[in-house]
Amino acid sequence: MDTMISLNRSCFLGNPGVCGNGSPFSQKRRSAPLRVVAVGTNAARKGERNGSIVIETAAKEVVELKSTVHGGDRDVYGEDTASEDQPVTPWCVSVASGYNLIRDPHHNKGLAFSEKERDAHYLRGLLPPVVISQELQVKKMINAIRQYQVPLQKYIAMMDLQERNQKLFYKLLIENVEELLPVVYTPTVGEACQKYGSIFQRPQGLFISLKEKGKILEVLRNWPEKNIQVIVVTDGERILGLGDLGCHGMGIPVGKLSLYTALGGVRPSACLPVTIDVGTNNDNLLDDEFYIGLRQKRATGQEYAELLQEFMTAVKQNYGEKVLVQFEDFANHNAFDLLSKYGATHLVFNDDIQGTASVVLAGLLSSLKLVGGSLADHTFLFLGAGEAGTGIAELIALEISKQTNAPVEETRKKVWLVDSKGLIVSSRLESLQHFKKPWAHEHEPVTTLVDAVNAIKPTVLIGTSGVGRTFTKEVVEAMATYNEKPIILALSNPTSQSECTAEEAYTWTQGRAIYCSGSPFPPVEYEGKVYTPGQSNNAYIFPGFGLGLLMSGTIRVHDDMLLAASEALASQVSQEDFDKGLIYPPFTNIREISAHIAAKVAAKSYELGLATRLPQPKDLFHYAESCMYSPNYRSFK
Repeated sequence: MDTMISLNRSCFLGNPGVCGNGSPFSQKRRSAPLRVVAVGTNAARKGERNGSIVIETAAKEVVELKSTVHGGDRDVYGEDTASEDQPVTPWCVSVASGYNLIRDPHHNKGLAFSEKERDAHYLRGLLPPVVISQELQVKKMINAIRQYQVPLQKYIAMMDLQERNQKLFYKLLIENVEELLPVVYTPTVGEACQKYGSIFQRPQGLFISLKEKGKILEVLRNWPEKNIQVIVVTDGERILGLGDLGCHGMGIPVGKLSLYTALGGVRPSACLPVTIDVGTNNDNLLDDEFYIGLRQKRATGQEYAELLQEFMTAVKQNYGEKVLVQFEDFANHNAFDLLSKYGATHLVFNDDIQGTASVVLAGLLSSLKLVGGSLADHTFLFLGAGEAGTGIAELIALEISKQTNAPVEETRKKVWLVDSKGLIVSSRLESLQHFKKPWAHEHEPVTTLVDAVNAIKPTVLIGTSGVGRTFTKEVVEAMATYNEKPIILALSNPTSQSECTAEEAYTWTQGRAIYCSGSPFPPVEYEGKVYTPGQSNNAYIFPGFGLGLLMSGTIRVHDDMLLAASEALASQVSQEDFDKGLIYPPFTNIREISAHIAAKVAAKSYELGLATRLPQPKDLFHYAESCMYSPNYRSFK
């Protein structure tokens, strides 16, 4: 026979004996009438549980969760209030058990559920009898993924694992980061975005289109996790170097946030991928029967601005002042405007402009150990004057200004940019976009890159054009003519869009180049010597940078924080790395590197008075490490 029990909220949810210390319901909640229904059955016998407990609110809203953990991540599931070996309760609004438990990616452990857990949570018969360790699961999964020959197949397998078993996905990625980073992010994510409609299986983030205009706050509340701390958002107009991919750009926010967790330790439940769908100007997608976005040309002007304004307002209203919004792969004309407009009112960060700049500056700082001199002694020439190019150029000028105490207007003269019309010079000033104007120096017009190299004689050549094979043999040989060790950074992604390959750079400079690319290239053998090309990957910077903002409660991003992140990354390059010709540390130590970056960013935030989490921890590095999400399984009670 079924039984109905009425209890008030204070005696049930406020009772640790019922909820336990690990329960998210033992914290602050919204005021709403609550009823607890105990469902029993006639078959219930002594020694058996009387069914399950269902928790409902009349308002049909999920109970609000409040963190008790200190640091960058909120302890939504009560894991950090317990010690590592103390069992926790697998809350899923109500206690997850049985079939629902093994279908919940946050709690699922597959064959690693213990005998005790199988008894306690009704898993008998739902799993084969064997019990294996998480370590064996990792070994099994990496062996399975290595069987795939096509990178996109590996990507699909990893995304499927993420949807089935979250902790195993992150443990696998962390322990095999150098092998799997190119799978879950660039270059493979580029192909995944191009074919996103064909491989789409289940939503991994929020899709906000023009259809949701006027209802964006309601849409945000549809997302099951309530304590969001990091949002990565794109409108899909400039995905890597692949152009307008519209709604299929969702692969970028999903991939970036996977790295926030794996490399920076930000809890997965605190991350929200978002795609703003305002249409696409890609006719191939509009004609594609598998395209999952709006079938219309892109909205622009006031209609676009109003949608973004509503989104940014709703984000702040729903998640608070300290939620980090990372803009990703917006076209130039929107990226600069959005960063300028919301930089003073929101905690915003553009990885294409600021993240790329910070990681490239770190590489340049460490390269000084190989070529000598200070940053101010070098001359920089860019191919590409968009978000990445101008962002890197500005940070270089700021760092030189910091080191020399010269005005930034003066230090900008060490940096030259080439766009599609040639060298940016003062005679072109009236026709330039606003973000290019600071780089218009006095010089006669130059139309080709090789002529610009011969005229400027740079020590550093940086490619951010998004156009492959533009560092021709003639260009690279000219760099080698003027420099004993030319620094050549071919940064455009994915690999197909790189300005030159590692093999080309080493061959055309007789092995003298210091080379880095945006996407990975394999080692190159030249005249009996093996050269290992570096990768100037934003993943070095943004996970640790974001963790530093979150753990300090920072409310605004400042350029000095980007400089601090660059200097922290450069300091992590060892002499052993320099001996190999590398200007970045290996990714194998990326979590430790991210903790160092987070500590320096947080320290700068406290120094600038932009941090709100007080008092300041004494040891920010160890504090950063303590805030990091652990992918190890927890015991369930």
